[in-house]
Order: sequence, then C-alpha cells, then structure tokens
Amino acid sequence: MSATCHDAGAASAPAGAAEIALVGAPNVGKSSVFNHLTGLRVKTANYPGVTVTRSSGRIEARGGMPSVGVTDLPGTYGLTPLSPDEQVVADHLAGRLPGAPPPDALVLVVDATTLRRSMSLVAQAAAKGLPCAVALTMTDELRSAGGDVDAVELGRALGMPVVEVVGHRGRGVPALRDAILAWRTWERPVLPPPVDDDDELAAWTTSVLGAAGYRAATLPRRSRGIDRVLLHPLGGLLAFLVVMAVFFQTIFAVAAPLQGLVEGAFSRLSDAASAAIGPPLVADFVSTALIGGVGGVLVFLPQIALLFVLLALLEGSGYLARAAVLMDRVMAVTGLDGRAFVSMLSSVACAVPGIMSTRTMPSSRDRLATMLSAPLMPCSARLPVYLLLVGMLVPSGATWGPFGAQGLVLFGLYLLGGLSTLVAAAVLTKTALRGGGLPFYLELPPYRVPSWRTVLHAVGGAVGTFLRKMATVILAASVVLWALLSFPSRPAETAGMDPADASAYVLDHSWAASLGHAVQPVFEPLGFDWRIDVGLLGSMAAREVFVSTMGQVATAENPDSPSTALQELTWTEGPRAGQPLFTAPTIAALLVFFVYALQCFATIAVLRRESNSWRWPALAFTYMGVLAWVMAWAARSLVGVLG
Repeated sequence: MSATCHDAGAASAPAGAAEIALVGAPNVGKSSVFNHLTGLRVKTANYPGVTVTRSSGRIEARGGMPSVGVTDLPGTYGLTPLSPDEQVVADHLAGRLPGAPPPDALVLVVDATTLRRSMSLVAQAAAKGLPCAVALTMTDELRSAGGDVDAVELGRALGMPVVEVVGHRGRGVPALRDAILAWRTWERPVLPPPVDDDDELAAWTTSVLGAAGYRAATLPRRSRGIDRVLLHPLGGLLAFLVVMAVFFQTIFAVAAPLQGLVEGAFSRLSDAASAAIGPPLVADFVSTALIGGVGGVLVFLPQIALLFVLLALLEGSGYLARAAVLMDRVMAVTGLDGRAFVSMLSSVACAVPGIMSTRTMPSSRDRLATMLSAPLMPCSARLPVYLLLVGMLVPSGATWGPFGAQGLVLFGLYLLGGLSTLVAAAVLTKTALRGGGLPFYLELPPYRVPSWRTVLHAVGGAVGTFLRKMATVILAASVVLWALLSFPSRPAETAGMDPADASAYVLDHSWAASLGHAVQPVFEPLGFDWRIDVGLLGSMAAREVFVSTMGQVATAENPDSPSTALQELTWTEGPRAGQPLFTAPTIAALLVFFVYALQCFATIAVLRRESNSWRWPALAFTYMGVLAWVMAWAARSLVGVLG
C-alpha cells in the first residue's frame, strides 16, 4: 500500500470516496500519525469562509480496494467548542462547512500517558454514532514510565478497534492504515453515558480503563527532581534565562564560521559575474541586485537554521511546555495565561504562525491581546538585521566574563522584545481589551530525547520557507531597490569621473535619494540619514531587506571595498556633513527601532484576516511605530550620554 497526496474535495477525488477524520487533543502525536499515513505528502488549505487551516491527504490501496481520504482536524479537548479551532472541528463533524464533506468515520488519536483525561473526548466522539477507531500513541513512554494498557481489551470495552502507534517513529502505522482501509468493517461504538453527567462519565471511564488493565505512568524520580527546579517560581525563571543566554551564545559561536564561508562564496560569485558580463549596467544588476542583494541576506542562513534547530530541540525535549507553565505565573500579571505565552513563543520563529496559533485560545479578548502584542516578539526576520548591526557595534572578540559580548547583546535584544511584549499585553488587557479570561491547562509531555526526524522536518520546513521568501519577496525588493538606487543613471554628468565617484554621484541623485530625503525629517532626530531611511522603507516588505539595501548602498559608495563601506559612511549634507554615520548611538537607535517597529506586510495582512477588521492592524502598526521612534530616540540619547 502507498499514500499519495490529495486535496479533499478536489475534482480528482473518486465519486463517493470515503472520508476519515483524525480527532484528538493538541500534542498527542496526531499530526505525526497523519504525516506517516499520507507519506508526508499533504495539502493544506483554509476551510471555506474561515481562517482555520486543514490538512488533507489520501491513502491509496491496491487490489481493487477503494481509497480513503484523511483529514487532520485541529487539536481539540472536546466537541463542545470553546475556541475557533474547536468550533471548526464541531462544524466539520456535523457537515456544516461548505466544501468540507462530513466524515464517514473517525480515528481518535489518544495519548496513552493521559488516557484517563482523554476519555471525555472519546465519549463525545462515540456519541456521534459514527464508526470509530482509536490510534493509541505514546504507549512506549507509558510502559517505560511503569504504566501499561491492553489495547485489545480496551477495544472490546469501547466497541472499536484500537491500534498502538508510535507516531514520531511510524511504528504501528501500517496496521493503522490497514484498519482505516477496512473502516466499513468497524462496529458501531458502545454508546457512553451522557457526557454532561460527570458522575456517570467518571464511572464509565473507570470501568473501561479497568477492563483494559490500565495502569497510569509514574513520573520518574529524576523527572520529578528536574521539574522541581525548572517549575520553581524563582529557580525556574533563572534557569529559563540561563537557557536563553546559552541559546544565543550558540547562535553566534557555532554559526559564525559557516557565515564566513557563505559570505566569501557570494563575494567570489559577485566578482566573477562582474568580470564575465560586458555591459556595465547589466553587470551591476547581476552582481549587486541579484547576487549581492540576495546573498547579503543568505549569509545569515546558518544562524537562522541553527535558531530553528535549537527551538526544535527545546520543544522536542519537553522543555518549552514547562516554560509555558512557568510563564503562566508571569503572564497572570499581564491578564493573560500560558496559552498566550505559547503563541508568543511561536512568534520567535515568525509572527504569522504565532498570530495564527491564537485560534486555540477560547477567550476572544485573550486572542486579540495576544495578536496585538505578539509582533513585538523578536522573530527570525529580525535576526539578520541584529547580526549585521551588533557586528558593527561590538567587536567580535569582546567578552563579558565567560560570555561573548555579541551574544549577550543579542540576548539583550531578544529579552527586550519579550519583556516589551508582556508590557504591551498588560496595557491592552487593562485598557482597550478589558474583561476576564478563562482557566488555563496544559498537558506536560514527559522529558524525551527529540527525534532527529522531527527536528530535521521542523528545520527543513523553516529553512524552506526562508528560502522561498528569499526567492520571491526579498529578490523582488532587491531588484526594485537596485533600480531606485541606480536611476536616473546620468551618464553625461558622470563622464570623466572615476568609478567610485561616479557611483556615489548616481546614488546621491537617484530616485531612492529623493524618496529618502522626503522622509528624512521624521528620522533625522534618531541619527538616520536618507540612506538608512530607504532601508527602513524597504524593510516594510521584509525586515531582511534592510540588510540587502545597506549592502547595495555600500557597493554604490565604495565598489572596491563594500564589506567595509558601511562603517565608513559619513553624512553628506547639513551640519553633520563629514561626520561618521554609523556611530554607536545611531546603531543603538536602529537596533531598538527594529525591536519595536511593525515592518512586515505579511503580519499586517494576517492580523487583518484573523481579527476580521482593519481596526486592530491599524492600532498595532500605529502604536508600534510610535513606540519604535520614542524608544529609538531614548536609546540614542542614553548611549550618547554614556559615551
């Protein structure tokens, strides 16, 4: 048997083909099971009329057996909806969503280590009267922690097939695939008592688990000892800060040599293109806009890849869930809870998925407060800008105690962004978004060694997204900026000048210069001249564009030595003419500006989509823009005073 990709509801689906839905709580391994069933080749699309996404695939059978469509529904703790995701699950099962046919049968993905708490969802699903089967995950962890369950007896007690599956390793998936293909042979499940009767439901749960010989896992003594430290109100916070400090030290220490190799390769490629291409304008376009513009950002790919490796390791080990529980106490000060912290932590990779993850939050007030503050979290798009500017501000060999100074400054920027997110959330929940929240609960996974397949899958997806962004948004922005910086070319006025002077003259009289001069009065108090302003405007498409813009400016200013040209730039006009541009106060102001400013059209678009209004994106863009200017001015003033 094999699994092939198919978008549920597409015209190519066989008429009358069966549809199976995977139902389960978050973090039970449901998506891993789905990926193995469909061969890691899936289609993801929005449900019609809503922003919640669904993943769909097909399991193809041989020997004339009919294929089966499989849909991975959003994670849900119950079928009485409290959040937008849970509402979509309920509507999908009831067939209320256009273009999303109701399932013919259900596969309930259940974590064996939390089986007792999962029985409420099993009961609610069984009450639907559809044929059901259970994919019982984490049984290896259950038994390694001293627990046990008899899957066959559990199936008899429930009246449905039960298949043991280890999702992240694919163990048991062939048996589950066979069971799904034979779904028509499933018996109707034994109907549970009314799910709103807690006493009867508890008695039914005890009876079923007793028949299955269920013995709950006991947390190993070592794990309990670790949790006593990592979940301690004070010790846990200190441990979290240490973990994050080491995290950012690693990004600089490990990835820097790789960055040098990538930078050298692009430099040689740019020189070769300039030498091989005859027409000067074409040669400049290829070497500066294409190779230089994109390469100037791609040199930071090692750090970005390492960032996602470290995040995947922390998540896979079970530590990030502990961090969410730990931060629940801190989040209470803001009027939010640990669910908001999970979304904010997701925004460290990118604000877009972080904002989208708020769909699982049952409180609309909490969703909006989290969405409006999450863009302040230091996302991976800021990383190339931070690395460029920190490298200009702090010497590479500088240390503070056992730590590298560059890594500490980077950690400080991330800490500033995180703390500012919490402050913004607190202000929002106490002003524009007053109201009460809902109780918070989160299942703590056991400590485990992360699966290298899971880590590679997460990192590969993130790096692939970054490369697609490079090949589309950043490449297009680099080409546009090259045109703005290079035209009008003024060949008559530059005749007789040496190449460096001619290039600088064209730059100073370019369309970009006119644009930069138009906004310079707004940013001049921060120490930004028109060239930096052009970079800020370009970064609205993607923050990384600031790096490629500065690279093109450096090349135009000093074609012979663009790598050092940025630090040698001076003011070209006004009372500061001839003074260095990138001074310590100016660099500090730029760093702080990027901490706060909402420079991402994609984030603005997803805020509009998730809130269903332009009011909230406009509020976010305005308050973050004002905050960025004020805080950048304060940073410049402070660094100037400190000297």
